[in-house]
Amino acid sequence: MGRSIYTCIFFLAVTFLTSNQECQAARNLLQSLSPPLPGTPTIPSLPKPTLPPMPSIPTIPSLPKPAVPPMPSIPTIPTQPTIPAIPGLPKVSLPPMPSFPSVPKIPSIPTIPVVSPPPSK
Repeated sequence: MGRSIYTCIFFLAVTFLTSNQECQAARNLLQSLSPPLPGTPTIPSLPKPTLPPMPSIPTIPSLPKPAVPPMPSIPTIPTQPTIPAIPGLPKVSLPPMPSFPSVPKIPSIPTIPVVSPPPSK
């Protein structure tokens, strides 16, 4: 009893594979292992569909890389030379910067209140 269930499941699985045309080997296996049972139609071998060849994709010719000139070097800014101190002369110090007078504040213009006319009676 158990063996016939497994045999049935095997034939169903192989039949499913061959019905979907997924596996030619399964179709061959089914035809070689199963003698035709009375009343059971045999599965004819279907011709393989012919597919048109894939069109060739044109290749893009490789373009030469443009020659990039080297980056120019950034010129260095020379630093100010220091003035050598002359021996025997006193150092001169500059007076502090004068403070600028502050601008006086302009008084604000007073606002005039808006008076509405008295309500009419």
